[in-house]
Amino acid sequence: MSDVIRVMVVDDQELVRTGFTMILAAEDDVQVVGDAEDGEVGVRRANELTPDVVLMDVQMPKLDGISATRQIVADQPDTKVLILTTFDDDDYLFSALDAGASGFMLKNCPPDDLVAAIRVVAQGHSLLAPEVTQRVISRSTSRTRSVPSGLAELTDRERDVLMEMARGQSNAEIAGGMFVSEATVKTHVSRILTKLQVRDRVQAVIIAHESGLMDEV
Repeated sequence: MSDVIRVMVVDDQELVRTGFTMILAAEDDVQVVGDAEDGEVGVRRANELTPDVVLMDVQMPKLDGISATRQIVADQPDTKVLILTTFDDDDYLFSALDAGASGFMLKNCPPDDLVAAIRVVAQGHSLLAPEVTQRVISRSTSRTRSVPSGLAELTDRERDVLMEMARGQSNAEIAGGMFVSEATVKTHVSRILTKLQVRDRVQAVIIAHESGLMDEV
């Protein structure tokens, strides 16, 4: 990926697309390369433009954001999808995770948070907005508890790192709190994902809550 993050906006509301484009135009390291008014057009334009990050609405005509995300991730593995959601969209969260979304932000988030989220997912990381995390946790705790076999394989330090991830801490914040290098944290995170057999941090965080690990806090 170049120094400039190439972004595409997919939303059925023209006002929203225009608003996001104006916000991102103020950033030197972000460039909006295109937009789309529904998921079907979004998939087609993502294949044409190969953006680094797609800002994806959920509820759209013709093809919803979940199905569009699944197709984009399958067709363009290097393209990251950041779902822009509202509380009314919570039923779609787990489906979007399964579809390969790299993260979730709320449409009413501050502009700076949106820009920061784009930079995070462009670097290959995953994230959940704090408000969305609480909804995911609530949904998870209502399910039957299951403990993945890989959880027992984690070392004490890896479990600590996973718990900090579940609290929403970045690698840099975890490193500062544990007095280790960020490179060391990245190694722990990589091993955690491997042992849990998950694709990204978001899925690891969900496992941390669904398994009851966070109840030990």
